[in-house]
Amino acid sequence: MSIVEVKVPELSESVSEASLIEWKKKVGEPVKADEILIEIETDKIVLEIPSPADGVLSSIERPNGASVLSDQLIATVDTEAVASAPKEEAPKAEEAAPVRPAAQTAAAPKAPTVMPAAEKLMANSGIDAAAVAGTGLGGRITKQDVLSMLKTPAPAAKPEVKPAAKPAAAPRAELSPAFGDRPEQRVPMSRLRVRVAERLVQSQSDCAILTTFNEVNMAPVMALRAKYKESFEKKYGIKLGFMSFFVKAAVHALKQFPIINASIEGRDIIYHGYIDIGIAVGSPRGLVVPVLRDADQKSFAQIEREIADFAARAKSGKLTLEELTGGTFTISNGGVYGSLFSTPIINPPQSAILGVHGTKPRPVAENGEVVIRPMNYLAMSYDHRLIDGKEAVLALVAMRDALEDPARLLLDL
Repeated sequence: MSIVEVKVPELSESVSEASLIEWKKKVGEPVKADEILIEIETDKIVLEIPSPADGVLSSIERPNGASVLSDQLIATVDTEAVASAPKEEAPKAEEAAPVRPAAQTAAAPKAPTVMPAAEKLMANSGIDAAAVAGTGLGGRITKQDVLSMLKTPAPAAKPEVKPAAKPAAAPRAELSPAFGDRPEQRVPMSRLRVRVAERLVQSQSDCAILTTFNEVNMAPVMALRAKYKESFEKKYGIKLGFMSFFVKAAVHALKQFPIINASIEGRDIIYHGYIDIGIAVGSPRGLVVPVLRDADQKSFAQIEREIADFAARAKSGKLTLEELTGGTFTISNGGVYGSLFSTPIINPPQSAILGVHGTKPRPVAENGEVVIRPMNYLAMSYDHRLIDGKEAVLALVAMRDALEDPARLLLDL
């Protein structure tokens, strides 16, 4: 017998434990090398644990739903065993033995014996034998029994007493069907949802969150995108979207105001010499924030390609722990879901987050005239412990200016 252990992979430093979601195999079933045995959910992602070798799953050490730690043993695979054929179950007792009808426990009651003279008298008088109590031997009904019954006057029928009519009750409002039996379902929160909830509450309690707003005319970006989107896609094999412009505008502002890219650690301020921007992405299991590393060094095409890859792998649960760790600034685009306005919550230990929204045509004043422009509200929440209002406002204005005049991004103005 050769046993190979299946263990939890090494988790990142920020992840203390994980939960086993569902075993794909049962004990005694054959497995192939790299065949998925179980899914493990961490605070950030879902990991698939494959079989380390061909063989038979010989044991499962931890059940579905159990919490596990890094490098913990969860199963074993026997590489020399042969999968056992399923055993035929012994027939159940009720199936093996034919069902017999239950014996009659009590014989049907015998009809009373009626003496000939009594029988003739009952026939003439129209009396049923069941109504006569026999006093003869063995309960026999005699002629005297019938005569005694005929002499006994029948009890007078009691007049039917009808209950007094109750006074009509006052009309009562009937409950709507909506207040009847309504279904409810209680399900445990996923580890990811629990972690997101904890971090949001932590952010609200630990940070002095303040949000500043501005609006941006997206017409220049839309015109630039419309002019070059076909040639861009032809050259790079990826569509030119709006997110790359928002990332570039954020990088432009973070370079001018490094405090927005900094973080607090105890009583120290950590200034990061790099710009890693988290991109909030919705997934079937909840919100995840993969990180665009060194965003200040990436081209439009590289940014668009990585964001598209993040979105695709978030839906299939293929993001790695490394991709979800870190980040110095975050962008959340609620506009893809139709949001017009919001106040985003900071993702600790970061100190600021940018919220972008849907672009809608709105009337604005330009040179003393009212014109219609495609406008987008920008909202930047920041930690007021570290960032002063002046710096936050100027940083958001720098983002607005970069979007309204994209040439600034090329000239770094």
